[in-house]
Amino acid sequence: MKIGIIGLGLMGGSLALSLKKLDFVEKVVGYDHNETHKKDAIELGLVEEIVNFEDIKKCDVIFLAIPVNGVIAALQEMQDVAAETTIIDLGSTKEKIVASVPPNIRKNFVAAHPMTGTENFGPQAAVEGLYDDKVVVLCDLEESGATQRKVARKIFKALNMKKYFMGAHEHDRHAAFISHMPHAISYSIANTVLRQENKHNILALAAGGFRSMSRLAKSSPYMWEDVFRQNKENLLEAITLFEKELKNLKTDIENDEWEKVHQEMAHANKLHEILE
Repeated sequence: MKIGIIGLGLMGGSLALSLKKLDFVEKVVGYDHNETHKKDAIELGLVEEIVNFEDIKKCDVIFLAIPVNGVIAALQEMQDVAAETTIIDLGSTKEKIVASVPPNIRKNFVAAHPMTGTENFGPQAAVEGLYDDKVVVLCDLEESGATQRKVARKIFKALNMKKYFMGAHEHDRHAAFISHMPHAISYSIANTVLRQENKHNILALAAGGFRSMSRLAKSSPYMWEDVFRQNKENLLEAITLFEKELKNLKTDIENDEWEKVHQEMAHANKLHEILE
């Protein structure tokens, strides 16, 4: 099986490192519009070869590890792939991507979202094992071809990923709460401090709590602008509900309702009982 990866940053580069170790993968090649990324990917040993877009389309499996708008654009240029080719996108939103797939290659396409990553980006951020033991959400899989479903399941199983299945619309709403809203909050927390006149003195006190909450603000603005745009309605709903919770807490603090404050914090403690 020859695999091509379009996009050689954190997600694509990390995927390449893991795929190269699978016994059924013959070769992993890459493509990226960024010349520096191409050079770095070879120097770091992420892929065995950099090829052009036309050659990528000849691979048995093609991963689209690029921002969601790039996925939509790339799919329009892949309408001449072979019938047995499997195209798997790794975008953080799914509904608009699925809706954009040209009908003549819908069977070729598998919509996937690996729930993994770091706040870093670019080929230098690639790490081996990024996908190991993580969740991958496969959306509207019944619309993919039998061969493509089999190939996707085989690859993600070999990567030791936990597979979940749902519709693209359901995925995007869930992702807004668990991933997209936290990124929006992290960017806002960072900017709240950066816009203070004495920001350097404030940041001198930064410890684990602030660093943890602002970590996501290091994420690529290019990628996350695309995500926010593609999932605008679900993200706005999630932010609105968060604002309501924060406003309630603010009101309780203003009114010295410390028992209510305590109850809200105790209720929030239950989250990690579920996560753990």
